[in-house]
Amino acid sequence: MAEDQPHLCIQMSESGTNGIPSRRQSSPDLAGRAGSVLTFHNICYRVKTKTGFLCFQKTAEKEILRDVNGIMKPGLNAILGPTGSGKSSLLDILAARKDPHGLSGDILINGAPQPANFKCTSGYVVQDDVVMGTLTVRENLKFSAALRLPKSVKEKEKNERVNQVIKELGLSKVADSKVGTQFTRGVSGGERKRTNIGMELITDPAVLFLDEPTTGLDASTANAVLLLLKRMSKQGRTIIFSIHQPRYSIFRLFDSLTLLAAGRVLYHGPAQHAIEYFQSIGYTCEPYNNPADFFLDVINGDSTAMAISKADESNTESTEERSEYDENLAEQLAEKYSNSSYYQETKAHLESISPGNKKKTRGLFRQITYANSFLHQLKWVSRRTFKNLIGNPQASIAQLCVTALLGLIVGAIYFGLEENSAGLQNRVGAMFFLTTNQCFSSVSAIELFVVEKKIFIHEYISGYYRTSAYFIAKLMADLIPIRTMPSIIFTCIVYFMLGLKPTVEAFFIMMFTLTMVSYTATSMALAIAAGQSVVAIANLLVTVAFVFMIIFSGLLVNLTTVLSWLSWLKYFSIPRYGMTALQINELVGLNFCGSNNTVLSSDSTYRLTGHIVCTGEEYLESQGIDPSPWGLWQNHLALACMTLIFLTIAYLKLHFMKKFS
Repeated sequence: MAEDQPHLCIQMSESGTNGIPSRRQSSPDLAGRAGSVLTFHNICYRVKTKTGFLCFQKTAEKEILRDVNGIMKPGLNAILGPTGSGKSSLLDILAARKDPHGLSGDILINGAPQPANFKCTSGYVVQDDVVMGTLTVRENLKFSAALRLPKSVKEKEKNERVNQVIKELGLSKVADSKVGTQFTRGVSGGERKRTNIGMELITDPAVLFLDEPTTGLDASTANAVLLLLKRMSKQGRTIIFSIHQPRYSIFRLFDSLTLLAAGRVLYHGPAQHAIEYFQSIGYTCEPYNNPADFFLDVINGDSTAMAISKADESNTESTEERSEYDENLAEQLAEKYSNSSYYQETKAHLESISPGNKKKTRGLFRQITYANSFLHQLKWVSRRTFKNLIGNPQASIAQLCVTALLGLIVGAIYFGLEENSAGLQNRVGAMFFLTTNQCFSSVSAIELFVVEKKIFIHEYISGYYRTSAYFIAKLMADLIPIRTMPSIIFTCIVYFMLGLKPTVEAFFIMMFTLTMVSYTATSMALAIAAGQSVVAIANLLVTVAFVFMIIFSGLLVNLTTVLSWLSWLKYFSIPRYGMTALQINELVGLNFCGSNNTVLSSDSTYRLTGHIVCTGEEYLESQGIDPSPWGLWQNHLALACMTLIFLTIAYLKLHFMKKFS
């Protein structure tokens, strides 16, 4: 190679890049910074995987990380590796956000055991954005400040902190713009990512973790985000992040580099010395090649940059021998690193750090501390939920408009019911439609916990709020307005168009019944959907449950004729309780025959065992329904009990849901 030929890798290994000094030159400066030093000792992580189907499943143990050691100092600490190398697992373990089962090793902060609530005091920016799109950038940051800063910090100081973060991240121009959802256009991808980072910077953490911070961003925006992180690292923060394939302008910003492959460390040390290290073990970076791409090529066995001394030997190898060599390449590179001076220096440093005070990592993942009281959390989560409700037309105005339109259609179909056999049939049909509609309209509640699952898990682990505060806030924002208003609208439109019993009491009993059916059906949907990750699966389960409930509602089959070993299923039917209450409320006191008890219609639908049904009470008794006032209210009591049971199940599923990655 000519000496004057441009070579990115050679430039990096000798004198740094574009004004950024090499690691040897910058080490004294970094050592003098005020910040946290995170060390990890002998980290091993195994998970159990299942293969097969049902009874034929076999459990196997898969090794994700093996004997991983390292030091993360103030600065930019990158974890690089191909897909499946274990870089995200290592990041989550260092951030105390990994399931501790199968994990061994020690993690120290400044030589002391990692605090039990470390995940609450550090910052963690997840790969997928977890900000509320219907809120503005400032509102999202204020939410984080309100819940993560202690209540002793005055409101004025919290606002000042929010303004400081906005200025630091360069978000001043879009501070009062909505982040944006799939329905409404918001800020750019880079501004959204900076908002995510700002949510974590509110507490001014000494250690900041980021999982693939450049995912979904174009090259220019990704570079801007890393420049921002570089500026923050110079303020003394220890920034640790995983990254897949950075471009050269991003790679040159790294202070420390950890290369992983197949769960093994292939290199850990100054980023600007990595080229020099790989050259020493027989790999030379080609001219104009991006160092990050070069490392991944070496790891994957695709590199054409073998040392000159090995080039002839490589060319004479057979294809079969080369394939076998590539399969064991990660193990060979890990072995070479364990014999290098970089590893020996790291190992010596780790052994000198409080070996007697180390605490097993397994016990460090359970504790979550909160900066504020339950009522304070409930206030802010409820406020954000209502803002999100108002800002989401699909869940508010649109649903009310659809309800009104549907009410008008039903009113037109069953308009002006008369007191004859046809009127009886239409009354029962209308009540069946109303109850089933209330059930199926509650399917939209499935998204309440499924869509926001990632946000909930991230904020819960970070110590924003308790599960109970989140759960109650969601009920207040969904169960009350979204489920109550349609019932009121339905009753006001349908009741008078159908010409139902003209009494105030009957009107409000119908409204209350439809509301209770909606509450119970929504609670069941929440109980099924809580903990689910896929909306389609939760939707299928809820729909199947409602279909079976409708069969036992009392219209499609006379429940008195159902076989005894199946009849018990009627007690689990939500539409049955609602329809029964509506029928008692409407039919008691009505006469569907003439003054001389002559049939007004030749319809034989209501001839049961040779007896013509004339009164509402007779019809109810033929269906096995108690027409007394207690028969009415026991259905409401049953719906209330089912609602409480389903809500309890939903809460317990949220509370005990796996919240680690």
